[in-house]
Amino acid sequence: MTLKNQVQLITYPDSLGGDLKKLHQVLRKHFVDIFEGGIHILPPFPSSGDRGFAPLTYLEIEPEFGTWEDIRNIGEQFDVLVDLMVNHISRQSPYFQDFLEQGRASEYADLFITLDKIWENGEPVQADIDRMFLRRPLPYSSFPVESGGVEKVWTTFGKTDPSEQIDLDIHSSLTRELLRLFFDNFKKHNVKIVRLDAVGYIIKKLGTSCFFVEPNIYEFLDWIKELADSLDIELLPEVHAHYSTQYKLSEYGCWIYDFILPYRVLEALTGRSNTELNSYLKTRPHKQFTMLDCHDGIPVKPDLDDLIDTKEARELVDLCVDRGANLSLILSEEHKAQDGFDVHQIRCTYYSVLNEDDDAYLAARAIQFFAPGIPQVYYVGLLAGSNDLEQVALTGEGRDINRHNYTLEEIEEGLERDVVKRLIKLIRFRNTYSAFGGTFQVLEAATDEIRLMWEHGGKYCRLFIHLQDYQTVIEYVDDEGKDAVYQV
Repeated sequence: MTLKNQVQLITYPDSLGGDLKKLHQVLRKHFVDIFEGGIHILPPFPSSGDRGFAPLTYLEIEPEFGTWEDIRNIGEQFDVLVDLMVNHISRQSPYFQDFLEQGRASEYADLFITLDKIWENGEPVQADIDRMFLRRPLPYSSFPVESGGVEKVWTTFGKTDPSEQIDLDIHSSLTRELLRLFFDNFKKHNVKIVRLDAVGYIIKKLGTSCFFVEPNIYEFLDWIKELADSLDIELLPEVHAHYSTQYKLSEYGCWIYDFILPYRVLEALTGRSNTELNSYLKTRPHKQFTMLDCHDGIPVKPDLDDLIDTKEARELVDLCVDRGANLSLILSEEHKAQDGFDVHQIRCTYYSVLNEDDDAYLAARAIQFFAPGIPQVYYVGLLAGSNDLEQVALTGEGRDINRHNYTLEEIEEGLERDVVKRLIKLIRFRNTYSAFGGTFQVLEAATDEIRLMWEHGGKYCRLFIHLQDYQTVIEYVDDEGKDAVYQV
């Protein structure tokens, strides 16, 4: 399929109104001409944890959210994007539960990575583990099997022990049959785009970090792309990694996420300097999905390794913490900076981290929308939401700071705020102005200014931001061919 060069919305299935039917109602009432680019519905599947990212299956929708028919109906008006946690599935899934009951006699046993698939005798070697990029203290969990004994299986993610997220063996023909079944179901229900969540972790190979292992990962990407192409589904690999890894994916022909832009924009606006942002915008690949905020946080390490000065990064992180943010940290000593800098993500709302300054926030969105790529706006960002510190205190989950669920009344109230009205107007301009399909330039500017331009077919639009006061202006050619000015 051909992706639309328009703004997309990211939302949980229950975050705008309470369920999928209410989400569709909200979209039809307020955003039918705003998010024609697509709706990324974060995992709506039955799940045992991580707010949907430990799915039991992709063949059902969590009943509290609705049904596949609701997804199909949304897909009649909007390009729907869903996640496929290609690296793992829930331990509560029928597949793993059968394995726990029957052990190696289970028909699903080969879906999972028992440690004898990694180490010859099935016993982990600490020297090998020390080389891995870990997301938990150990890359495996131990499970008692009803038929007798204990099985150790690979578990990249999960805060509990044993983990709720069980890794899939992507080399297994059984796993590939299951993935094909999931994709067929996506196609049946109007899903147009599939994000391959955590795809960087799918290869487990001794002597490596077990993260984005080359060239092995490309064989799988080739296979799954062929599958998706046969169903006219677009793929979006999700990889948090050193920027050079993202660039390799881009050179390989994949869409990638611009995980560098959120930090660079924040750095420019708080430091009132365009130096690093301009340098980045001049060299980055164009085939990207852009974002400022998401359900996790603002990426730092490893996405910006070798791009940032860690002393300056500490100062920016401290500023964010002063404004209410909390932090996700790197666990592996080997993957921390030499000076110990270990910030993986800054967790906050983008509105709060800009000190709830409406002009600064609109300037940030203007930069995002002018950067080449397909922009995505997270639902909390759409409503310029503030840090939900109360929810963090209630759940103890740092990421809940940016995961507020809005009632229909709160949505109506939010849409009346001036900052939200200005953002929606800016989204409309980005969606409809033809020059965004042309040629992009970073224009020469004073250090405390940002000047960006698009040109196409006799039309142009130029963005000017004064970083001292965040005043943002767009100069463009209107429908009558006259020069016009849009004060954002």
